[in-house]
Amino acid sequence: MMAHSKLERLGFDPTIPNEARMCDYFIGGKDNFAADREAARRALELAPELPMMCHEGRRFLSRAVRYLAGAGIRQFIDIGCGLPTQGNVHEIAQEVASDSRVAYIDNDPVVVVHAQALLEDDKQTAVIEADARDPDQILGHPRLNNLIDLREPVAVLLLFTLVTIPEDELAAHIVRRFRDAVVPGSHLAIAHSVSDLRPETTAKLAALYQDDGVVSGPRRDQLRSKADIERLFEGLSLVEPGVAYLPEWRPDPGETYTGPGTIWAVGGIGRKDA
Repeated sequence: MMAHSKLERLGFDPTIPNEARMCDYFIGGKDNFAADREAARRALELAPELPMMCHEGRRFLSRAVRYLAGAGIRQFIDIGCGLPTQGNVHEIAQEVASDSRVAYIDNDPVVVVHAQALLEDDKQTAVIEADARDPDQILGHPRLNNLIDLREPVAVLLLFTLVTIPEDELAAHIVRRFRDAVVPGSHLAIAHSVSDLRPETTAKLAALYQDDGVVSGPRRDQLRSKADIERLFEGLSLVEPGVAYLPEWRPDPGETYTGPGTIWAVGGIGRKDA
């Protein structure tokens, strides 16, 4: 982990917990701060299954990227990419097609500095500090446009990014803006924790994350529902099996699912046909 003095020069406040660093803590990583660990421990008291949720999120990312690369996509924009771990988007995509290119986007200076150091010599990736709340900043960024040709099909990944944006209209705007900016043949992938299966737990977690500053913006009492996430795919053709709980979305042979209610996050991929 970088020294606090360097992070402070980047405008970073280590006393505010971050969801990506909390997930890093859940899965045994070391790229987290005391505030992240304390918030994570309180979250685990409410939902001990959170480490399993993080692992399932990584499995979904792997399956989704392999599907997209297999469908011919060679350009990826990973928005809210989180901390670098094994099995990053470029590694998965390039196993299928070595010419795959990936732009990683995050608004956390810790993520950006780590990812830039990791990918410094990789000419098929770019790491950009930008905020999902401003799609036009991302789409117009020169580093993105030097790597990604928006005149060709692209996959936009919003994996657990919209969870940190409480405003429903803004979340819908973000999806629409990327949907409208990409050409037919492009895809959008979304993963999102939902309230349907564990409403009491997710309501308490929503309050905790807002109280601790993990999520900023207008206060909401509950996470979005599975139906809310399905509506975000308006104007796109859903890839089978549609929006599904993560372990049920195209599981690999031999993958086991511990049962309904254990994983309360959904994912899906939509294709732009016209």
